[in-house]
Amino acid sequence: MTERSLPQRVVHEFEPVWNEQSRVLILGTMPSPKSREQGFYYGHPRNRFWPVLSQILGEECPGTAEGRRGMALRHGIAVWDVLASCEIRGADDTSIRNPQPNDMGIILDHAPIQAVFTTGTKAWSLYRKYCMAETGMEPILLPSTSPANCRISTEELVRAYARILDYLGHC
Repeated sequence: MTERSLPQRVVHEFEPVWNEQSRVLILGTMPSPKSREQGFYYGHPRNRFWPVLSQILGEECPGTAEGRRGMALRHGIAVWDVLASCEIRGADDTSIRNPQPNDMGIILDHAPIQAVFTTGTKAWSLYRKYCMAETGMEPILLPSTSPANCRISTEELVRAYARILDYLGHC
């Protein structure tokens, strides 16, 4: 086994994106190595999260973390991850061991969140196992926008993510 393939303990080191007007919470599992390097969500250049979100929101896709944060907040979207820490091999969600969840109350106690969405099956199952009893909110599963999920087209992602619009009202 090479050093690169060994799982490492990863701690989530950047803040969630949210404010008191956030109506939708979108959760991933844990930031990828590229996202951790950039200090912001969905940072891999081939991850389709921000292009898909900008398409359903009718905006140009921002190229910076601040632009992306601003777009999400303007539309009432909060972005975070289910886990505060875990052991993981690279960006492989299937390798996650010893997960420690984030405290969803940090957002849910202060924002009028109408729906919780998860980006991928692993985030969905971790949220259901570690967070749902406390939050009382059933997560809505969205397909992963990861480059590893290439079997789903961008058009299919846009159709799936458009469900978010039902909960945003007039943001």
